[in-house]
Amino acid sequence: MDDLNMPPKDMSSNISAIIFDLDGTLLSTEQATRGILKEFLARYSMVPDEEKDNKRLGMAQMAAAIALIQDYDIPLTPEQYIQEIMPLYREKWLEAKALPGANRLMKHIQQHGVPFALASNSSRKNVDVKVSMQKGWQEQFAVILGSDEVKAGKPSPYLFLEAASRMVIPAVDCLVIEDSIVGVKAAKAAGMKVVAVPSLQTERDQYSIADCVIHSLLDFQPELWGLPPFGDWIHNTLPIDPIQIKCSFSKGILHSSADDDLSSLPDQLYGLHFGWAQVDNNEIVKVVLSIGWQDNSGSPMRKIRACFLHQHEQIHDQKIQLLVVGYHRGTLEKFKPIHLLLNIQESLLSRLEIRDEDILTAETVLELPDFSFDSNKARCS
Repeated sequence: MDDLNMPPKDMSSNISAIIFDLDGTLLSTEQATRGILKEFLARYSMVPDEEKDNKRLGMAQMAAAIALIQDYDIPLTPEQYIQEIMPLYREKWLEAKALPGANRLMKHIQQHGVPFALASNSSRKNVDVKVSMQKGWQEQFAVILGSDEVKAGKPSPYLFLEAASRMVIPAVDCLVIEDSIVGVKAAKAAGMKVVAVPSLQTERDQYSIADCVIHSLLDFQPELWGLPPFGDWIHNTLPIDPIQIKCSFSKGILHSSADDDLSSLPDQLYGLHFGWAQVDNNEIVKVVLSIGWQDNSGSPMRKIRACFLHQHEQIHDQKIQLLVVGYHRGTLEKFKPIHLLLNIQESLLSRLEIRDEDILTAETVLELPDFSFDSNKARCS
């Protein structure tokens, strides 16, 4: 059977409600705050250990603080650590944005009368601050919960069970959407179905307990769960919230330097995208982007290949600005998002070539109003 046609595990009942995690699932807080720990540890002449830090992903605040103090032997109590570092986080939360497909999915299920809740391992106070910065979010959720409102946070099931109880929906009829292993374990402990959208693409092999694993919310298929399908595809493409990227371009590949944006992009930005590029001579051209991962001596790294349409002068070794406005559903066939237990190398090491049919699709849809440069021109300046 083809990997893409494999249904999620145990599709024995339709879903009546969805419960979202917040950080790394709906909101790019993890990207916005990525440099904070490095800045904080520098005060103690220490540097971050990525492997240790990844293990704390999704933990409740106090549990994460205790683990971090143990990992780095910092001469602070957990309470002192939280008091010192939280102002740094709050400042960066202002930069957090909705992750690819988040606004689209919430709008879709709200329009179809499907209730949805927010259950975060952050404290309720911090959850409210983050949500309040996103226009319209506060009013959409039927329930909003922080880990300090239940007996114990994730990986215990209480957050998800409480959310289901407040929506008056049986746990078995709820679908959880999570980005962390901690959250996936909590959802399974609650007896719920769970879709994983990993924040760390390099650790996707750890998500095998999830019912379904996808690259981003753009790949979420409501009909697999008995929910109304999306009806917004245009020639197998999808308009997305515009993403502006400053980067360097050389030999067909986008590169990141200290003042570029690639390192701040969420891992969930994946697959075939297209949009507009402003090059050194200020010319605006159409561009197709193939975003994936490649193995680099055993360490998978993000790779982005670009193809500029109708560019008369060859582009090489120069700074460019990109405005990404669309996503191509052909990615589902080309990049094979994981639905069940696929080999880690198959899922990560995408084929980065851009095909003729991809270029033709981009050429066609970029002429449509939904993908036009004019409507997004202000974001490209």
